[in-house]
Amino acid sequence: MNPEGIIIRQSPYPVKETIDRLQQFLEQHGATIYARIDQQVEVNKTGQSLLPLEFLLFGNPKAGGPVMIENPVAALDLPLKVIAWEDKGQKVWIAYNDAGYIKHRFGLPDTISAPLNIEPIILKILEV
Repeated sequence: MNPEGIIIRQSPYPVKETIDRLQQFLEQHGATIYARIDQQVEVNKTGQSLLPLEFLLFGNPKAGGPVMIENPVAALDLPLKVIAWEDKGQKVWIAYNDAGYIKHRFGLPDTISAPLNIEPIILKILEV
């Protein structure tokens, strides 16, 4: 599984801890957390069974504003989002949009698209 424009990395932490670590880091660095959804809980309410999967929606309007000013359609990918899930082999994964893909998709200049690169944040929170 390698969808275009998506980066997928393995996490050494359980799903909840992976998202907890990301949320804590983001909050400490001034990001706004717009939503955190435990998809497993929501799906299980319907009588279906889903392995752990959490979704985090976050952003920084100061950084995202110029992106949307440059190309309003880019708002389709903002705020930023990350998911973490556990697979059948009990491995945990984290996925997010590739900043380069978003930049290319919406024709954004480097100076405006730079804040979309959350790769350094993800690598930091995945450190053991």
